[in-house]
Amino acid sequence: MWTQLLSAFVVGLLGGVHCVAMCGGIVGTLAFGLPRDARIRISAVLPFQLAYNLGRVMSYVAAGALMGGLGVLLAQVLPIYYAQKALYILAALFMLALGLYLGGWWQGLVRVEQAGGTLWRRIEPLGRGLLPVRTSGRAFVLGLVWGWIPCGLVYSALVWAVTAGGALPGAALMLAFGLGTLPNLVAMGLVASGMVRWSRHAWVRQAAGVLVGLFGLYGLWQAVWAGS
Repeated sequence: MWTQLLSAFVVGLLGGVHCVAMCGGIVGTLAFGLPRDARIRISAVLPFQLAYNLGRVMSYVAAGALMGGLGVLLAQVLPIYYAQKALYILAALFMLALGLYLGGWWQGLVRVEQAGGTLWRRIEPLGRGLLPVRTSGRAFVLGLVWGWIPCGLVYSALVWAVTAGGALPGAALMLAFGLGTLPNLVAMGLVASGMVRWSRHAWVRQAAGVLVGLFGLYGLWQAVWAGS
């Protein structure tokens, strides 16, 4: 389990270059919604950024618990060996697709993000109603909303959470993943423009894509060959 959690953290960390590029506008909006005094001092911005991101990660944890529980139900419906094998293969394929997506070589996960847009259209007005942000508590609630934005990176991790073995392991896996995304997104909130420019370098995204893709290939090997 610890190996899986570490892997989830690393995937979140590597996938953070996608978060920076995708969420740059959101973070900018959040930052400019703060009181002017808070915007010009890092020490004042940091509590808000931590609150946003804590809320976001808590949404990931809740979704991970749901997906982990779903995995247990699937395993009860199907023969356990075949159910686990199928779920591991599905998670590995999603991770491979995520690597191709991060590197800009294949955009199939965009369709998955579009599918999640239906839910987001219902939730997003709640977030707009919380702006402008004046307190850390309000920032935390806004982060809870932000955590449900359609994102191929998050969806790939959630498919992985289905294989975790239960609601609690699924929540733990998404917590590790969410903590991995923190360095990039908190740093972006403090120095937004520089981080977005860095994340848009092709070599940065491609390097992250290759590494995440290798996680997918390793998982596929484990599920298909090592487990046979």
